[in-house]
Amino acid sequence: MTSADDVDRIFAEHIAAFGPPTAVINNAGVVPPRGRPLADATPQEIAQVISVNVTGAIYVARQAVRTMSQQRGGHGGVLVNISSVAARTGSAGEYVDYAASKAAIDTLTTGLALEHARDGVRVVGIRPGLIETGIHAKGGAPDRAARIAPAIPMGRVGQPDEIADAVMFLISDAASYITGTSIDISGGR
Repeated sequence: MTSADDVDRIFAEHIAAFGPPTAVINNAGVVPPRGRPLADATPQEIAQVISVNVTGAIYVARQAVRTMSQQRGGHGGVLVNISSVAARTGSAGEYVDYAASKAAIDTLTTGLALEHARDGVRVVGIRPGLIETGIHAKGGAPDRAARIAPAIPMGRVGQPDEIADAVMFLISDAASYITGTSIDISGGR
């Protein structure tokens, strides 16, 4: 995800095998390997978060709109950027750099939607809250979901299929008038 050439190659391989995409789900993300304040982060940890979560996502978005843009010969389509509710909450004391990287995805969603609103490309976002995935374990906090779940207004952690259902709606014709916005799926958080 952090190499523009690799992202371009993946799109080229997809187009060769299946034709141009009409929906792209931009879901790259890593959390820093710690659950501690930003002041304790190493420059390498910060660089990795930004490289994957921002630069990689921008490379994917760039290639998605290039491929789907009607002005560039594409057939139109939908780009769904996966952000995080942390973009709004800031994730203080644990993942501030991650939260900042996901706020960049919110801005990417808004800007690209405005650029391509008349070009057959809708750009939308989803901001998941705490979802039962392996991302926290990979970041060194395998108990994070259980620890935070009681603070979520709905009192539980979300499931991946709840995010997938929203993605399926956003790429469907039922959402044809939705662009430039992000949906929070966060149990009320």
